Amino acid sequence: MALLDQLPALIGVVVGSLGSYAVQTLTERRRWRRQREERWDEKRFETYGRYANALKAQLRVAQRIGVSLGFADVADPLAPAEGLPLLAEAESHRATEWESVLLVGDAATIAAARHWHETVWTVELLVREGSVDGERWTKAHRLVSAARDAFYGSARRDLGIAGAPPPSGQWPRQWRAELSG
Repeated sequence: MALLDQLPALIGVVVGSLGSYAVQTLTERRRWRRQREERWDEKRFETYGRYANALKAQLRVAQRIGVSLGFADVADPLAPAEGLPLLAEAESHRATEWESVLLVGDAATIAAARHWHETVWTVELLVREGSVDGERWTKAHRLVSAARDAFYGSARRDLGIAGAPPPSGQWPRQWRAELSG
């Protein structure tokens, strides 16, 4: 009879222990998931930043070669003989960073990144051709700028950053037109 009297208390202890264990397990699981998501957000942020910097460096070399060919709106000319090897090196670095984007990026950001580097390739092809009119040069840079904006917008969404990215600069640069007028 003594065991039957203690049975409700024992059941209460067992139920309380199981409940406590379940709550602790769920709490730990949520904490682990949150920490994992934070680590991956940080990795994606770093990856997107490195990729953007590599692509901007590649564009900058192409622009410098372009100015030596007579295209306006860029400073620091770089002769094609010096610049083309630098351009190849910059492309190689970009391709290395691209692999990381493919690993951690979401589909929309990967597509935007691909479109951006393809527009940069267009500028690169123009300087490799050597004789391109200024209108095509300007159009190519406008496409690069729009693709860059799309990449940053997509990357910001993937990272959960609220709001739109800042507006991009105009091409050709507005300050240049203001100086001429």
